Amino acid sequence: MEEIYTHVANLGFPIAVSIYLLIRIEGKLEKLSASINELTKAIVSLK
Repeated sequence: MEEIYTHVANLGFPIAVSIYLLIRIEGKLEKLSASINELTKAIVSLK
């Protein structure tokens, strides 16, 4: 039983942190993509 707790502690925590960070980064990437698209449109309108 203690072995199971050790595996959960060693694997569960890094998995949870990875999922949390991926979710946070996904939102920021979407905002960055939108900003790049707006910048592209602004550059095209200047030409």
